[in-house]
Amino acid sequence: MRGGALAIPAFRRIWAAGLVSDGGDWVLFVAMPLVVLDLTGSALGTSIAFLLELAPAVAVAPLAARLADRVDRRRLLVLVSLAHALALVPLAVPATARSLPVVYAVIAVESALGALFVPARNALLPELVAAHELTSANALAGAGENLARLVGGPAGGVLLAVGGLPLVVAVDLATFLVSAAVLATLPRGGPPTAASGPARSRMLAALLVPGVRSVLAVDLVASVAQGMFVVLFVLFVTGPLHGGETEVGLLRGVQAVGALVAGAVLAVAGRAGDRPLAAGSIAAFGGLSLLIWNLPLVTTAALPYVVLFALVGAPGLLMATALTSTLQRILPRDRRGSGFAAAGAVAAVGQGVGIAAAGALATPAGVVPLLEVQGCIYLLAAILAVVVWPRTGGGRAAVEPPRPGNATAGTP
Repeated sequence: MRGGALAIPAFRRIWAAGLVSDGGDWVLFVAMPLVVLDLTGSALGTSIAFLLELAPAVAVAPLAARLADRVDRRRLLVLVSLAHALALVPLAVPATARSLPVVYAVIAVESALGALFVPARNALLPELVAAHELTSANALAGAGENLARLVGGPAGGVLLAVGGLPLVVAVDLATFLVSAAVLATLPRGGPPTAASGPARSRMLAALLVPGVRSVLAVDLVASVAQGMFVVLFVLFVTGPLHGGETEVGLLRGVQAVGALVAGAVLAVAGRAGDRPLAAGSIAAFGGLSLLIWNLPLVTTAALPYVVLFALVGAPGLLMATALTSTLQRILPRDRRGSGFAAAGAVAAVGQGVGIAAAGALATPAGVVPLLEVQGCIYLLAAILAVVVWPRTGGGRAAVEPPRPGNATAGTP
């Protein structure tokens, strides 16, 4: 593989830009719920903040499809990064209870901009690397996101304690400006071709591509389980494990370790088939989940849970890599943005269903029985992947080669 995707200058640039901006995102992601909780004094106010991060992915999907398939994707990524920085400006002053609507508005706008950014980035990647490098590239991208999580998460808490929300915002704003500058050096590709008609029609056209609906059906089921986890995880740690905020932060953060290892291994191995990668990783996710949820019957000591939650990070990254790589292989260039916009909306809907179900049923049904259901939903998604996931191989499907100069020289 001669160094894999990181040997490609254009990929190194988009990877570095993502690492910087994702680090800033995690700084803000960790700080904002604490700020909202301090301003509102209620868990409900914090829950609203989390829901505001999901809704834009659905609402903005048609616009994301239109932009990602109509304009130069490199230019779009630069402009969205600059818009991210601009949207943070209202938070540059200390927050008060009266400024809570502004805080919520910024959360919603930042989430909407993220929903515009991700489809364009995922659609652009196959133009920067060869088809056989897609799995390696997506694994490295996932590893970068988790490295940013490891660094940005703790940094968010420290920066909030030292300088309050204005310092957190200043750091995040700076990361977006740096990211935009790096992205501006990517090769010019021009707009995708043949992207005509209303945005909703283009999303429908993407869904009609053979295999796309099957992939998104699996993602929908898995996203329901992920949404349930968001709500039930804290209740599990503070309930059956008798832990507190420290344990919650530790077990969430340690998942990045497993993801980093898995990303590094897959980036080197590089050519795993997408279908076995998807089914195997989702099954491992479900199996590990069920083991964790039932382990309190044996022990509540911290070490086994630290190890198991670290392991859970690996199938999470592999699952995301398989989904992204598959869509990149089977979607034509002028429908990739629409396909990834639809994927983001489907995942948000699934997570929303899971969050709502877990929130409504957690008290009457109990935490552990619902967690058992959550693990079984992952196993159901794995079975569905075995049955319906398209056979794309590890890079042998028909994907157009990178444009001249993109994969090697990377010059703007």
